[in-house]
Amino acid sequence: MADRRRVAVTGIGAVTPIGIGRDRLWDGLRAQRSAVRTITRFDPSRWRSHNAAEVNDFDAADFLERKKVKRLERFGAFSVVCAMQAMEDAELDLGTEDRERTGAMMGTALGGLSFAEEQLGIFLQQGLKAVDPTLALNVFGGASSCNIAIELGIQGPNSTNGMSCASGTIAIGEAFRAIRDGYADVMFAGAAEAPLAPLCFGAFSIIRAMSTRNDAPDAASRPFDKDRDGFVMGEGAAVLVLEELERATARGAHIYAEIVGFGMSNDAHHMTAPRPDGSQAARSMRLALGDANLAPHEIGYVNAHGSSTPLNDPTESLAITQTFGEHAGALQVSSTKGYYGHALGASGAIELAITSLALSRGWLPPTLNHDAAADGCDLDYIPRAGRDADVEYALSNSFGFGGINAAVVLKRHDGV
Repeated sequence: MADRRRVAVTGIGAVTPIGIGRDRLWDGLRAQRSAVRTITRFDPSRWRSHNAAEVNDFDAADFLERKKVKRLERFGAFSVVCAMQAMEDAELDLGTEDRERTGAMMGTALGGLSFAEEQLGIFLQQGLKAVDPTLALNVFGGASSCNIAIELGIQGPNSTNGMSCASGTIAIGEAFRAIRDGYADVMFAGAAEAPLAPLCFGAFSIIRAMSTRNDAPDAASRPFDKDRDGFVMGEGAAVLVLEELERATARGAHIYAEIVGFGMSNDAHHMTAPRPDGSQAARSMRLALGDANLAPHEIGYVNAHGSSTPLNDPTESLAITQTFGEHAGALQVSSTKGYYGHALGASGAIELAITSLALSRGWLPPTLNHDAAADGCDLDYIPRAGRDADVEYALSNSFGFGGINAAVVLKRHDGV
């Protein structure tokens, strides 16, 4: 343990429904308003659910040269733009870095599937010659980290995992390990998701996983609330720059937080339903705490997965109680999905960006639309309004289809 290197978060890039870029993301959090609306990307009337959290003000041409915009579909553009934002925020000069020790690890649940869906429609209507020639290059999930590597010219560790709604948290956890254990000095880590297309959206509506509160979209995502009726699909991305702490300090980088622990487990129970006893979700948190060499009472805040679904919310609450024991009653917990819905694989990365900012700036975001606690949900969920708080350690959870559980522990950076 003593020879493990410390890992700092020095840059944040974000494309989200509540704001693009670090500052607008933070402003969106402080505004304490949901970005969920009736979906405009296509006509949702054929589906039970009509709501989504869209990134309506994103134009890749604002960030990338025309030829690059033409080469990248939405999922890939989200990835590259976030990495560029994070690099700029970190004031990182790649010209002075060892590019073979600088890498990218990303996550996504669906990758370029919505782009493939669009191109299939074109193929069926107009034939093969009308299909975008970049289809094969954009549809696979690995395009996320590979496009970042190509854009930035970085040649170190590179991967994109597809572990459903936990993939962003896993990508950041694995990038943390790569630096901590000496395989890299700098990593671009996060996740991207652009799933808002009729079939991708409809697949989740068919299995009745999404909210049907169509008459009040901004109240549809309501984690841990007794009137929740499913998640709201969102889109977006976030990328963090992770660096070995000593080199970050030596170059005078601003440090938002340190990553100090990572844990992962699998329910081995069901493709969509969490294990009812919460044991493996709790184990992922305990593993992260053990990796950080922390006792449960040292955690002051949990950014919960909190998907606003009937099964996840009480199971996660149970797992938190199992993990933190007597301290659970004093723990501050919130789910920020009330703001921007559930961006599937990107959610964990967005939430780790938010948690880093919350530790750095001393304000914890609320659980929006939380009016009355659901059965089995008896923690302090920071309902409706955020609060100032001096928190040293925080934990962020992500859980996904297939029973995957992941948790990352962050430490506020005090300059020591």
